[in-house]
Amino acid sequence: MYQGVGGRMRSVIVALLSRPDEIMLEIGAGGELLVARLRAVLAAMLLLLPLFNAIGGGSVKETMIGLGGTIVVNVFSQLWLALARRQRRYRWLPFSTAAFDVTATTLVLAALAVQHLPAGLNSLIVWCGYLLAILMTALRSDGRVTLFAGVLALLQYGLLVGWVFALADSPEDLMSSDYGAVTLGSQTQRLVLLAMMTVATSMVVYRMQRLIEMSGTDGLTRLPNRTWLTHRIPRLFDTVRRDGGSLTLALIDLDHFKRINDDYGHRLGDRSLRHLVAVLREQSEPSEWLVRLSGGEFLLVMRKPLGTAFEEVDAIRRTVAERPFEPGRGAEPLWLSFSAGLVTFPQEGSDLSRLLRRADLRLQRAKQSGRNRVVARDI
Repeated sequence: MYQGVGGRMRSVIVALLSRPDEIMLEIGAGGELLVARLRAVLAAMLLLLPLFNAIGGGSVKETMIGLGGTIVVNVFSQLWLALARRQRRYRWLPFSTAAFDVTATTLVLAALAVQHLPAGLNSLIVWCGYLLAILMTALRSDGRVTLFAGVLALLQYGLLVGWVFALADSPEDLMSSDYGAVTLGSQTQRLVLLAMMTVATSMVVYRMQRLIEMSGTDGLTRLPNRTWLTHRIPRLFDTVRRDGGSLTLALIDLDHFKRINDDYGHRLGDRSLRHLVAVLREQSEPSEWLVRLSGGEFLLVMRKPLGTAFEEVDAIRRTVAERPFEPGRGAEPLWLSFSAGLVTFPQEGSDLSRLLRRADLRLQRAKQSGRNRVVARDI
């Protein structure tokens, strides 16, 4: 049982530390923009705190420290908002903004500690900035950012606690009528709370990642599905436009798939699809993407010109035709084949729907010509 729990925890940690897939990155980019907008609103609201502090009889130093900190936070909040509007252009942005949120809290606490030691550790309103910084990482849908923010908060606050205790000449220096007594036990509890918030937020992100992964993955073949494709392909198009070259899409359809289901049952039909996928994966290059669209229809995305892609897909077609599918012991092997229609970006279309329509026309021509063939050009 302990090995099972340990194995599950390792898989959770590995998932959180892994780079999210394209759907998660796209959602995370929108989340970063949402965080930037929320940060800008909260930063504007923070401007009221120095005012309330002054009205409530707080010291002038505290008020000025609070005012200076909120002004800096507002300036940077507008900068992060401007960068977040250019979604996914800056891969470092989620980590930088999370580090800013945590470090801004630490700097304000340190400034408070300089003028009054207990204020640096017992200012609960400012300390809650750590919790907010960690919690907001959930909107980025990236476990790496959550863990980064949590560990950074623990390290910075731990160093701040050590620094304040080192500055105190006597226990009386850590006591205040306004902020109460600073004790090692209370500060340890706050560190534990930061760790708990990090773990809880990480679990929320992990759950979100699994749900999104399920929506972008085909349950039968474990291949990316159409949802994944619609999020990934625009990035590939942008890369080709920027770097030049071609991107070829091969629309592949298993011949007589409906007949296989009708004659042998859906269970064997599913197994025949997995057999086809195994061959396609084995014969295609690791840098290429294989996507299941529906039924027995797949899309192979290749970063190569049409002619080279045709040769590869036609070689895969011959391999599939030469490897019979074995239904089981004593059963007759099934000889499978597929038809395919190829289209290239950007020469034959600038968007996915147009390219798929053209590839489907060529796929239908391949089927009408007798199946088990690849068509790459219009007649």
